[in-house]
Amino acid sequence: MNNPFITDQSYRGINFVSKPLPKGEYENCVFDTCSFSKSDISNFVFLECVFKDCDLSNVNLKNTTFKETEFKGCKMLGIRFDHCNDFLLSFNFYNCTLNLCSFYKLKLKNTIFQNCKMISVDFSKTQLTETQFESCDLQSAIFEDSNLEKVDFRTAFNYTFDPEKNKINKARFSKEEVLGLLTKYDIRIE
Repeated sequence: MNNPFITDQSYRGINFVSKPLPKGEYENCVFDTCSFSKSDISNFVFLECVFKDCDLSNVNLKNTTFKETEFKGCKMLGIRFDHCNDFLLSFNFYNCTLNLCSFYKLKLKNTIFQNCKMISVDFSKTQLTETQFESCDLQSAIFEDSNLEKVDFRTAFNYTFDPEKNKINKARFSKEEVLGLLTKYDIRIE
């Protein structure tokens, strides 16, 4: 049975928790102020879609496809993005809360995270080459065995990670926040 192909549709203020979104392939669709919290959107396809002010906390994304998708002002707690279909995976996040999410082992080259709260996010073994963390709170975010080459951390804050356990060639940092790279040495800088 083929799933429907839905294009150029707008969904506003819909609670997809009580009335699930029909499984299908969505292209150039806008989801505005919708609730997906704890929903199962596994095996869905979202191409060039925009999620604005939506609650996607704890959604099931097993084999879900996101291509050129934008999330704006969304609440996205505890999401396992590492369960997504990683073929051509591409998305950007603006003004989102992404606490406790996992991007484990994903390839996220050139991804934009702008003004996002990203507490305890797992970026272990993630390819983040040329990604931008613009004005993001990265408190307790996990970067281990990650490719951070050419990543822009200049306006990010509260990050700490071991530069010896990550690739950081040509990554960019601000003078104020670069101290987060020295935490493992347990030194005092005055």
